[in-house]
Amino acid sequence: MKKVQPIIAIIVIICCTFSCKKATDANGQSAGDINEISIIISDVLWNGEVGDSLRKKFAAPVDGLTQEEPLFTLNQYHEQSFSGDLKNGRNIIVIDKGPKKGFKTKQDGSCKPQNMFTITGKTVDEILKQIQMHADEMIRIIRQTEVVENQKRNEKAGLLNTSAFAAKYGISIKMPASYKYALQNGDFMWLKKDIPGGNTNILFYKVPYVTIENKKEIAANIIKMRDSIGSLYIHGQESGTFMVTEEAYSPYLFMTGFNDKRAFETRGNWEMENDFMNGPFVNYAIRDDKHACYLIIEGFIYSPSSPKRDLIIDLESIIKSVKFQ
Repeated sequence: MKKVQPIIAIIVIICCTFSCKKATDANGQSAGDINEISIIISDVLWNGEVGDSLRKKFAAPVDGLTQEEPLFTLNQYHEQSFSGDLKNGRNIIVIDKGPKKGFKTKQDGSCKPQNMFTITGKTVDEILKQIQMHADEMIRIIRQTEVVENQKRNEKAGLLNTSAFAAKYGISIKMPASYKYALQNGDFMWLKKDIPGGNTNILFYKVPYVTIENKKEIAANIIKMRDSIGSLYIHGQESGTFMVTEEAYSPYLFMTGFNDKRAFETRGNWEMENDFMNGPFVNYAIRDDKHACYLIIEGFIYSPSSPKRDLIIDLESIIKSVKFQ
């Protein structure tokens, strides 16, 4: 009997270990392209007012792009066909006609990371009201998830040694190793990554408070600052060409927070003076009271023949990995 007890104990341990492993596997890695949403909805609702409302909210044009691109890529599925690997999507919206109206959020259900939003209503009008009420919240959560997912992918692919950023700007940053130093001049730093048909770029520099806050004309001051930096450092191949803010499209300016610091986020388009090059940019002016300045971090893209939505989110993900020391 004494010999049997240890054997039973070993069997119990093996069973528990196997059960735990199964539980871990069941909550595996989510799948899907960046900025992709699976929508579980009937054809009747998808082809009517509910579908129109979802497309208006979640496939609205991205701010700051000259070519119209949707905020997210929407994939519609029937409830019956939504099975297997499809359930491991990172962002899922379920629309259902049910006995009562409601909105539920579930995170990290069948995999991680995962956002599942469920909207129900007895009538089309009730469903539409739920979409109207909660769309902005859902978009915010999904965008945060995509930024973090992009950061994880960049980290997995390999990062640069960025000790120079700590010395110059008092920050750490998860900068992909695919970026190369294009120019360093005092407090100005430019990194560039070649992509098919173009490149993506990130700039770093510091400016005094007055550069941004002069007469509280924030948008005009940021444009003036960008154009000054472009004329100094960002030149085309031909003489007399340099980067400026494109006048045909007014930039979008948002006041935001950046790791508990006040910041201004500007999105718009740049163009090359005396040339035909152009593309989108996203600029963050972060008030750094510790060093009595604004830290400027800007990402911009030159890729005339490619979609730019996912390139912008990649730049945003890199910039938002910054932590002040």
